[in-house]
Amino acid sequence: MKEIKLGERGIGTGHPPFIIAEMSGNHNQSLERALEIVEAAAKSGAHALKIQTYTADTMTLNETSDDFMIRDFESIWKNKSLFDLYQEAHTPWEWHQPIFDRCKELGMVGFSTPFDGTAVEFLESLHVPCYKIASFECTDLPLIRKVAETKKPMIISTGMCSVSEIEETVETARDAGCKDLILLKCTSTYPASPENTNILTIPHMKTMFNCEVGLSDHTIGSGVAVASVALGAPIIEKHLTLSRADGGVDADFSAEPEELKTLVLETRRAWQSLGTVRYGYTKAEEASKKYRRSLYIVKDMKKGETLSKENVRIIRPGLGLPPKYYDILLGKSVSKDIKKGTPVTWDIV
Repeated sequence: MKEIKLGERGIGTGHPPFIIAEMSGNHNQSLERALEIVEAAAKSGAHALKIQTYTADTMTLNETSDDFMIRDFESIWKNKSLFDLYQEAHTPWEWHQPIFDRCKELGMVGFSTPFDGTAVEFLESLHVPCYKIASFECTDLPLIRKVAETKKPMIISTGMCSVSEIEETVETARDAGCKDLILLKCTSTYPASPENTNILTIPHMKTMFNCEVGLSDHTIGSGVAVASVALGAPIIEKHLTLSRADGGVDADFSAEPEELKTLVLETRRAWQSLGTVRYGYTKAEEASKKYRRSLYIVKDMKKGETLSKENVRIIRPGLGLPPKYYDILLGKSVSKDIKKGTPVTWDIV
């Protein structure tokens, strides 16, 4: 599997996890707050900051019939119209450049999720380095095709998608020119529960679609993200807000800066711990070998005396013969005078 680069960072199992902070609508319609979120993401150690590119009119119609209302009992957006939700959550297009500029200044990759063809054309005018496709647009094959034709890396969330739907999307992207493709396991509930996250799907998807597979994480906390890294996820996407108490359309399932900092730290530790398949001691453990158990003389002995349970024991440190020789040595005589505290070696038997 060839290496993919986002900005200067390589993506894959040979690299630390790439953490994307998703701003979404947490700017609460304030450019000043949006730029503060960019700065908080950078201070937390995120490698990229993502926004979303749409308007309410490009997403839906300004209607309040049942088709256009959110009625889900558990939804945090219950009883909003789709139009009102997107009007509240959208990032004004004139903010994109200053947001991307601030990302660049702070050493992060700045990019976006387009939701229709006009958004792709706009983002191309800003020379974004890559694209993200949201789970709800994963089956929008015309959009997939248009983004793939830019020849830039694509990150595609797969929430709710069947295997056949992902296959269609992957084939469409590759046929249209996408060479660098990353899928994200995603659960499209807000927030998502760990029980419904099913991250064992990550290595299965990686094998099935022959590409890197990360996680778009809507759960609370960092446990699921850490576990996904252990399963091979090279990318984690997490919503970020300055404070959940400030409210906003996505605040309830977004991480605060200190939580994101913890996620960055713990996912990197998880990645560092993977190593390789290895048995035996490592170089770092070499000194610890001394503290294994071994055979020691525990009473002063004269030459010719017999080794017994009273004068030889299995104790720490590990400088004598291994414990597996204990039964073999019992009943053998010693070849010289031995002091208490002497490790048992073959030359004294």
